[in-house]
Amino acid sequence: MGDPADGAAPSITHLSFLTPGNYPDNDPATGLEDTLRLFEFGERLGFDGAWIRQRHLEHGVGSAAVFLAAASQRTRRIQLGTAVIPIGYESPFRLAEDLSMADVLSGGRLQPGFSAGTPPHADLIGDLVFDGDWRGYDLSYGRISRLIANLRGDYLGDPDTVIHSPGNTQRPRLQPHSPGLADRLWYGGGSTRSVRWAGENGLNLLSGNIVFGETSDDFTTTQLNLLDEFRHRADAARPPRIAVGRVIVPLDSADRATRERYLRYAAGRHERTLGPQGERRILFAPDLVGTAGQILDRLHSDPVLHRTRELRLELPYEFHRDDYEQILRDTVELIAPALGWRPAADAQRRPAADAARPLSS
Repeated sequence: MGDPADGAAPSITHLSFLTPGNYPDNDPATGLEDTLRLFEFGERLGFDGAWIRQRHLEHGVGSAAVFLAAASQRTRRIQLGTAVIPIGYESPFRLAEDLSMADVLSGGRLQPGFSAGTPPHADLIGDLVFDGDWRGYDLSYGRISRLIANLRGDYLGDPDTVIHSPGNTQRPRLQPHSPGLADRLWYGGGSTRSVRWAGENGLNLLSGNIVFGETSDDFTTTQLNLLDEFRHRADAARPPRIAVGRVIVPLDSADRATRERYLRYAAGRHERTLGPQGERRILFAPDLVGTAGQILDRLHSDPVLHRTRELRLELPYEFHRDDYEQILRDTVELIAPALGWRPAADAQRRPAADAARPLSS
């Protein structure tokens, strides 16, 4: 793959987007419908993947599996991802059932992503999730390993073990079994330990705009090291996927007021990119806000983009569906083709005017 120093452009073959799934406190149905329509819109534009964040106690999607099951009935082709499910709150068996059901309903399009460790807001809801003191529970990678084993669909008990249900006798295993789902799992890795574990355990890697500065104060240096470490640990016989996330906000087709709002958004987040933040030394990538030409200049010079063929747009939390549609459309029309990407074949067959028409009434 090319390197920025040799003048070659990145070679992106897979383009997806990640959305927060926001909704107003007093009208969640409208916000969730907007997000479902955004998934439809992204598919019509030719995106390869649409991802939802899983968030607890916030105005967002608390159950990615339920949301993606709904999205599977509104789309036909696009991959459906979760970024990420905090495994600490989940039962590895029950979550495996939900994901497997959603995957079957989608026709095998799910791309579930996970994180381990103490999940967000544990001090508020840990006692509501667990029996006993949750601080003594194993909230680490072991829960993901158990989920993977459940998704493999191995039979339970010995060869003679059966269960009886009306009209049926069968050997017991997780149902519905969805072959292949266990090989489509992702881990959101921002530390050396996490990417090592993901590589050694056969997961794909999500690497976004946040990493932990364990050995460097520089975001790009740190992310490159993480990608190298992951590849070193992964099985060369089954090369894993690596998707790199960037906040990309093109200004080109936005009106003047919207452009100014986008620029204020970027300015308000710039200071956090200047050095490590907090005890964990969090490093943030700069947001890419500007014209398509300005954004392409920065993407072409980003060495991380030369180490992957998958780019994921991380849509800002604070925006609305009209903003997201404009960002997705400008990216597809003005940015992604210059990175080597081409829309899915079914989107290419659709008239351009149809792909550009908003799904809202």
